[in-house]
Amino acid sequence: MSKIIKLRSGLNIKLKGKADEVIEEAQAARTYAVKPTDFPGLTPKLMVKVGHEVKAGSPLFFDKYKPDVMFASPVSGKVVAINRGERRRILEVVVEADGSNAFEEFKKAEPKSLSREDVKEELLKSGLWPLIIQRPYGVVAQPTDTPKAIFVSCFDSAPLAPNYELIVSGQEKEFQAGIDALAQLTDGKVHLGLPAAGANKPFAATKNVEITQFTGKHPVGNVGVQIHHVSPINKGERVWTVNVQDVVTIGRLFLTGKYDARKVIALTGSEVKAPRYYRTIAGANLSVLLEGKTNQEVNERYISGNVLTGTKVEKDNYLSHYGSQVTVIPEGDEHEFFGWALPGVNKFSASKTFLSSLFPKKEYTMTANMNGGERAFVLSEQYEKFLPMDILPVFLLKSIIVNDIDKMEQLGIYEVIEEDLALCEYACTSKIEVQSILRQGINVMIKELG
Repeated sequence: MSKIIKLRSGLNIKLKGKADEVIEEAQAARTYAVKPTDFPGLTPKLMVKVGHEVKAGSPLFFDKYKPDVMFASPVSGKVVAINRGERRRILEVVVEADGSNAFEEFKKAEPKSLSREDVKEELLKSGLWPLIIQRPYGVVAQPTDTPKAIFVSCFDSAPLAPNYELIVSGQEKEFQAGIDALAQLTDGKVHLGLPAAGANKPFAATKNVEITQFTGKHPVGNVGVQIHHVSPINKGERVWTVNVQDVVTIGRLFLTGKYDARKVIALTGSEVKAPRYYRTIAGANLSVLLEGKTNQEVNERYISGNVLTGTKVEKDNYLSHYGSQVTVIPEGDEHEFFGWALPGVNKFSASKTFLSSLFPKKEYTMTANMNGGERAFVLSEQYEKFLPMDILPVFLLKSIIVNDIDKMEQLGIYEVIEEDLALCEYACTSKIEVQSILRQGINVMIKELG
């Protein structure tokens, strides 16, 4: 019987626009992109030029500081653009699909029959290695490391998050193959985090893993929170994490010998006419997912990801590499007369400021309006209510602001990345950009200590 861990801190934000449990085939996009900006700490070196023909699985660029780590095209076609930003920073490598679905061929094998080096070699050659994320720091794993454990969270507790049980249903064989491949990469265990409520059919029968069940409010589904309660990260240790759909992608590689980048995306949010799931390909142009599917009654914000940790994008941007969700909410750029003085029956509040707290099951339409600007960053013990970890988040953030590396270590920077403190930022009365500050601290740690 698996262990059950109960978490008391956290907050469930009830938004309108949860996806119906229906999966449709999305229209094929004309262009797809791999964005170096999706990978924190990456310095890309191009391997292609505009006009080059590629297949699904062909390398587009590699990491300057980890030359073995390559990033592959999700489709076959022609490289039509390499978009750059300030100081010629590479933002996107865009591939126009040819519709032929031509694949690079890789080794087809049962993962359990391969050695650790064989599994690594296939993941590196195919461009799938970037699916493995290292903790601390939340960056692409170093291939020369051996982690003490690998963690996979099989549920997401963020607002309007996709249902991984629905997504993985029917792909249990691929998921098991992906788990078997990951198990070859560690001397420790592969841990699955499951919700205590529910049958968890696609995951409960998984072999070669240790299962822990969790109950509580968001961020209970965050893999960092699960690591903290199962196997905390100490200085010098490495733990790897993989998203559920990426485990399936890894499994497909070994079962078929191909980089098959198909995935299921939840299109959610109050401004979506019919929220549901769509089967598409990683890096797809978002316009095919969004066109004609939103209300267009107000100025809309398009978010690649969820409302807490996602990235604001334009309608013709591209799906993020790790993305399983696209959210559309009102921008909130209209003025509200005496908004602060109203009883707030239709406004959600984390602090029970409004009368809406009397209706705990009600769902809300929320905007991107911050309702104020940054104020003094004071100690209020507010953050601790939303972080179910043995960490003092305000002291950690202040140690980052003053660039005190010793204090950062002592206060737990090895255990958190942006998603773990996202609720603190949402509930912050001082409007502090918590996630941005945390990433600044992580970048300092990488630069100074590696």
